[in-house]
Amino acid sequence: MPTPAWKMERDADGIVWLTLDTAGISANVLARAVMQELDRLLEPLAAAPPRGVVFRSGKPSGFIAGADVKEFVTLASPEQGFELARAGQVVLDHIEALRCPTVAAIHGFALGGGLELALACRYRVAAADERLALGLPEVQLGIHPGFGGTVRSVRLLGVRPAMEMMLTGRPVRADRALRIGLVDRLVAPGELDSAARECVLHPPARRSAPLVERVLGLAPARPLVRSMLLKQVAAKAPREHYPAPYALVDLWARYGARGEAAFVAEARSIADLFGTETAHNLVRVFLLQERLKSLGGKASPAVKHVHVIGAGVMGGDIAAWCALRGFTVTLQDRAAEFVAPALERAGQLYEKRLRDPEKIAAARGRLRADVPGDGVPDADVVIEAIFESLNAKRELYAALEPRLKPQALLATNTSSLLLEPLAAKLARPERLVGLHFFNPVAQMPLIEVVHSAQGDPAIVQAALAFARKLDKIPVPCRSAPGFVVNRVLIPYLNEAMLAAEEGMALASIDDVAVRFGMPMGPIELADVVGLDVANDVGEIIASELGRPAPSLDRLRQLVAAKKLGRKTGEGFYRWQDGKAVKPPAPAPAPPDLQDRLILALTNESVACLRDGVVAEEDLLDGAVIFGTGFAPFRGGPIAYARSRGVAAVVSRLQQLAERYGSRFAPDPGWAGIGAHGKS
Repeated sequence: MPTPAWKMERDADGIVWLTLDTAGISANVLARAVMQELDRLLEPLAAAPPRGVVFRSGKPSGFIAGADVKEFVTLASPEQGFELARAGQVVLDHIEALRCPTVAAIHGFALGGGLELALACRYRVAAADERLALGLPEVQLGIHPGFGGTVRSVRLLGVRPAMEMMLTGRPVRADRALRIGLVDRLVAPGELDSAARECVLHPPARRSAPLVERVLGLAPARPLVRSMLLKQVAAKAPREHYPAPYALVDLWARYGARGEAAFVAEARSIADLFGTETAHNLVRVFLLQERLKSLGGKASPAVKHVHVIGAGVMGGDIAAWCALRGFTVTLQDRAAEFVAPALERAGQLYEKRLRDPEKIAAARGRLRADVPGDGVPDADVVIEAIFESLNAKRELYAALEPRLKPQALLATNTSSLLLEPLAAKLARPERLVGLHFFNPVAQMPLIEVVHSAQGDPAIVQAALAFARKLDKIPVPCRSAPGFVVNRVLIPYLNEAMLAAEEGMALASIDDVAVRFGMPMGPIELADVVGLDVANDVGEIIASELGRPAPSLDRLRQLVAAKKLGRKTGEGFYRWQDGKAVKPPAPAPAPPDLQDRLILALTNESVACLRDGVVAEEDLLDGAVIFGTGFAPFRGGPIAYARSRGVAAVVSRLQQLAERYGSRFAPDPGWAGIGAHGKS
């Protein structure tokens, strides 16, 4: 018999405490069995109401993370999806119907179904610390709340605050949660139980949406508000790519968050969304992300001190991020004037992320300049982030190795050089690992954890664990030209620049990629990466793979003129306040440009798999999504090819090769892809 997930206790005041603590997992989720168990516990409470009921979590990580996403992939039909959602709604209806005060005592997170359970309670009290995160992020999975959240959130908060929370999927933090009425009280973590008890023994007045929000929810006003909301959604996400936010707005506009019909319609709507390709892919990406995070393992080496060598944009930002995550960091470069700009950027990051003056000061205090490199002997991790020169890196390692702790991790942030020649002169070549961060470090979630042929598996595992300590998503990959992300990006960027050489308007080229679902176009991306970097990495990868480098005269002219993109204020575009100044696209790009761009990337992805750079398709899709922003709703390049049909993609590549040349020749690895999926 399975271990009960809920523990029910009745105290001397007649208050029932229902504590959720599902065995074997670090965060509570509302799996079907957990909800069924809860419903059985609620039956006697409905028949003989206690003084009150408090819902809380036995997990230190937080309250409830949401529904069990793994159950979503088992749904075989819309009817099964409807039954799953409706069953959850009924359980929460039973909470709302209890004839006694009910309180959700929240610490850490309450997300998705977890927050929907809290919304079914009369009151919500929360521990006011930086970990508090309350949200309805279902839109990020291609769906919307399905346990009554589309109704109860609007009733409590009003249409605008509730829709902002649901349409963005962003969590609400402590102060705002109190301000908009999402929680009734904020208390110190140690006072959470006593605050919940107080709500039961002395029930306060129940919150409801402000008058103006209630007026906006009336039938005459709803069409106007609907139009405003749809305009906001359309600016962020096309309906054909992301149907969930549009369905969410339409639900509210039709039912106004009123009556039983609104709940049934919510369940029907989410059931339909479960079956969309967008939801299927976004759920897959979510589960893939969780799997990649788990690669770090539960036990990790004790890392306290990180030493970074190279205070340029990448090295300086890596150091800043490490300090933000709580590590003591020493930052080394040739002279203090090279370190100072990095420290200034770090301060700006801390002010933006932390806001609390004490926490900002503490983060600043963890990061210090170290021109002579005195921190090396004390460091648990040493990250080299100097310029891309094999000889310079080798000389640095020769000086570093005798000074390192025996178990210290030696890592390089190289984006293009192979580990084997880098480690060739080390006494212990197996200790060198790649930790390839992406720019901007604070925003890009991926770290490629690169291992060489002679790499020590224990060291690779330590690097994966360290990446997780940095709250990054690690993807293990083999030392190979460009690793994964740069290797698949270069053909994509090259194809865009070849289109520009042909006379296509830059903005039109970018528009094609954005319409496919990319976060930005390839021309703008090249400017962001740095045209010098794009040029150098492209030439290195082409050379190592034995391919001719394409003739990109315009790129080389810009590099020669020191017009390197965003970092110099001008590249393909002019940059102002960190944004590209783009003229309107004068004309649509040719209809085959999307395939030229996307299939160049997809074909190279297959080549990476064939070469064994990553172990499997899921890892490759994860690396490309989290490293490039590849349209998540398409599931990654391999998932996209499977959806389109492998045979159709290969045929299209052959057509492109006939027209544009051998760079589009289908990779031999397609035979393996076709053998395992839709063709």
